[in-house]
Amino acid sequence: MNTKTLTIGEVHSSLREGRTTATALAESYLSAIAAHDAEIGSYLTVTRERALAKAAQIDHLVEKGDPLPPLAGVPVGIKDVLMTAGVRTTAGSKFLDKFVAPYDATSVARLESAGAVCLGKLNCDEFAMGSSNENSAFYPVHNPHDTTRVPGGSSGGSAASVAAGFAVATLGSDTGGSIRQPAAFCGVVGVLPTYGRVSRYGLIAFASSLDHVGPLANTVEDAATVLGVISGRDPLDSTSAAAPVPDFAAECGRDVKGLRVGLPKEYFSAGLDTEIRNSIERQVDGLRAAGCEIVEITLPHTEYAIPVYYIVATAEASANLARFDGVRYTSRSTQVKTLADMYRKSRDEGFGAEVKRRILLGTYVLSAGYYDAYYRKAQQVRALLLKDFQQAFTQVDAIVTPVTPTAAFKLGEKTGDPMEMYLSDIYTVTANLVGVPGISVPCGTNQQGLPMGIQVLGRHFDESTVLSLASAIERQQK
Repeated sequence: MNTKTLTIGEVHSSLREGRTTATALAESYLSAIAAHDAEIGSYLTVTRERALAKAAQIDHLVEKGDPLPPLAGVPVGIKDVLMTAGVRTTAGSKFLDKFVAPYDATSVARLESAGAVCLGKLNCDEFAMGSSNENSAFYPVHNPHDTTRVPGGSSGGSAASVAAGFAVATLGSDTGGSIRQPAAFCGVVGVLPTYGRVSRYGLIAFASSLDHVGPLANTVEDAATVLGVISGRDPLDSTSAAAPVPDFAAECGRDVKGLRVGLPKEYFSAGLDTEIRNSIERQVDGLRAAGCEIVEITLPHTEYAIPVYYIVATAEASANLARFDGVRYTSRSTQVKTLADMYRKSRDEGFGAEVKRRILLGTYVLSAGYYDAYYRKAQQVRALLLKDFQQAFTQVDAIVTPVTPTAAFKLGEKTGDPMEMYLSDIYTVTANLVGVPGISVPCGTNQQGLPMGIQVLGRHFDESTVLSLASAIERQQK
């Protein structure tokens, strides 16, 4: 059984037909991780006992002939910013190196209730802050397609583990592209749900108005299946929505004929890699042939998205990370004599360089005398970005754009220039600022054999259209 291409449907058919057991399947993935993940670095913690205990429960259901839950026996990995009861949960930071979560995040609990077998916690940029997974306090993640290159970030471990065959599906978080960008770099599917579609309870917060939890998988249908499991109102998260949850997997086979698809001219300007542009144009031609109407649109405030994002995100990060002070659940500096020293030295020793940079930026834009000039102005422009999308969706049903300006870059290539690294998110941050759903779907490889991705964005809570278009694009690759 090929762990790199196995789908949820194949897992279920293999269990029902007796061709494998959930325990044997879990063992095969755990063996693959043990043998090969040292080269990739996608896992920070492997939960072997937890995985085998869950697999045994699924095998018992199969033996009794009971109906199987939607993710029965499916090996999954969890980004290490999501609480997992009784398991070390680090957020990729030295500050939480020894922290053991006391409860499960809602998305994790829903996965396991649906029968998923949790193999472990996945590497990520520290506190989900980064575009390359080089900001992990432990070790970087390497791209399975070329281990000299980054997998993208911050959910690099989540994308790389699927691409390498170390999980059938994974959970990631996306604050400015952190699911979609690594999905594009690693050649897998990554979904950004509408803000409020999936509970954030148990997610270690980066920027609370921008954070989303979502799935990564090898196929659109598998990602849709996981999305259906983790979606829905959660009384533990006041921002979660009570919107009905459709059968997302069923939407993947929906006919796309008659859909109006927008191409925003601002996303196809100078700076976009020629091979990615050409690949997206081929996919758009395929949608046109499938009966979609292609419409050129404008999102006129797009050029302001990156500065707005890095004001809002850092401001919220500054507030959220104030709780990491060495007093409660974090590591504490021992070389201190006063309480003020303990705060200062614990934070200095616990946080990495990128996290410190963002805390400083966020504290600055919130400070007296600068709040109106920066943070308030950024929120006003954020409202204009939302109006751009609202206007666009009066003309079209969905929007197609690039995910990234280039394919995966070399490890170390952008670490010396934060601004160049931040521009890696130029096509993804706006969706987080306005809260719309999106997806990254593989759309071929470039001449170097590196994956490329295409992004589909939709109206709030219209993941159905996003998934149906993504599935149509996926079928074009076959």
